[in-house]
Amino acid sequence: MFRLDPKQAVLDHVAQGRRRRSRGRKLSDLAEAIIARPSERTLSTVIVSGLAQVAEALLLGVIGIVIYSLYLPHENFGFYALIILAAVLASNILFNFSKTHHISAYRSSYQQVGRVLAAWSAVFAMIVLAAFLFKAGEMISRAWLVAWYISGALALVAFRLSLMALVARWTRIGKLKRRTVIVGGGADSAALIDAIRSGAGTDIELYGLFDDRVDERSPDEVAGCPKLGNVGDLIEFARRTPVDLVIVSMPLSAETRVLQMLKELWVLPVDIRLSAHMSKLKFKSNTYSYIGDVPVFDMADRPISDWDLVFKWVFDKTIALIAIILLSPIMIITAIAIKLESKGPVLFRQKRHGFNNELIEIYKFRSMYTDMSDAAAAKLVTKDDPRVTRVGRFIRRTSIDELPQLFNVLKNQISIVGPRPHALQAKAANKLYNEAVDGYFARHRVKPGMTGWAQIHGWRGETDTVDKILQRVNYDLYYIENWSPFLDFYIVFMTPISLVSKQENAY
Repeated sequence: MFRLDPKQAVLDHVAQGRRRRSRGRKLSDLAEAIIARPSERTLSTVIVSGLAQVAEALLLGVIGIVIYSLYLPHENFGFYALIILAAVLASNILFNFSKTHHISAYRSSYQQVGRVLAAWSAVFAMIVLAAFLFKAGEMISRAWLVAWYISGALALVAFRLSLMALVARWTRIGKLKRRTVIVGGGADSAALIDAIRSGAGTDIELYGLFDDRVDERSPDEVAGCPKLGNVGDLIEFARRTPVDLVIVSMPLSAETRVLQMLKELWVLPVDIRLSAHMSKLKFKSNTYSYIGDVPVFDMADRPISDWDLVFKWVFDKTIALIAIILLSPIMIITAIAIKLESKGPVLFRQKRHGFNNELIEIYKFRSMYTDMSDAAAAKLVTKDDPRVTRVGRFIRRTSIDELPQLFNVLKNQISIVGPRPHALQAKAANKLYNEAVDGYFARHRVKPGMTGWAQIHGWRGETDTVDKILQRVNYDLYYIENWSPFLDFYIVFMTPISLVSKQENAY
């Protein structure tokens, strides 16, 4: 996979990138019409396949245990449980080896059922062979084995046919389609569109094309697919309506153009693929991934997706609930102290950018005098700032003012760990952050967090210079590119330590 050096990308202030800063730009009527359409949540095919495997394994295991309970209630359960576990695991391995746990397989009744029954039969053949080789035939009930084989086979057929019907329904209503746009135009894009429609039409919903060219090489419609704007418009389009996949239709020989395109598109939380269907260069088959039958190169993946996203959700909710319970005395005392010192609400609400630049409202304990509050954060808080109350100085230095954001986590607006969300008008050296650092919005490819990699390394508090915000963004991008469950646990563990040891920039 293509890896864009985050630090280099941030430092690369290309003139064309500045020209295409797209926030709030007007799009074409066709693009606006697509944005106006209601968009339903789609399902991850990876998660669908994973859940199907778990459900199937549980079904086979339960059937084996039920038959044991009916036939052999007084036999050695541990021995039979071991056989059931081994058989279920072996079945899952063979089902995957024979490629029956894939969305395309779920759509084919005869093919998937035939392969599943063959794999299930192979597992029982291995059990019989193992019993013969180890002379354990007398230890296994033949009646139980035959009953489990037949019942399991019938259950597998019923399960797979039900799964096929469910997947067919999801396909029909568009739940499994990846919302896709193509970058590029002309004959190559026409061939790509035809190939996608013939080989992956059930999995891909093509919105349209985006191309910077305005001459005859880029007509307003290619193979029935409309041109929606240029690449700068695509950035705005993908922030206002869900886009899952961007396919770049450019020749591999156009290295400079492709690299420039990737530097513009990498700020989006989407999968980016480079089409290889028209390339005269041929690589080994494992070099490609495929969209239907169309070979593509993986250039960038949406960070924290599929099962990683599930882990992140569970992690966030669990940590947030535990923290609210344990820290509720501190939050109650803080609320009372704020009320006793100055008039006004206990909580301060502020608009900030969330995932993919979506506007969210962040909760904080109020640390300023009400009549001096700066909701837009047009002026950074400095040392001994007269706007900050005495209680405010303490809760800002200790980050207690951030604790109400645990409720933002429960509302699914932010995560426990991630790039810190910044105020809309926050500035460094009199420049808005996104003006001071090109590629700044790449940090919004994941959900923002209460704490992050930058914060535990001391990059918290005042960001009055471009270098400070640049360093913070560099750390945020490192976190995005190197995310793992262990990294989240480590950051949570290190956060209270860093709050005590690194307070020099916290005012």
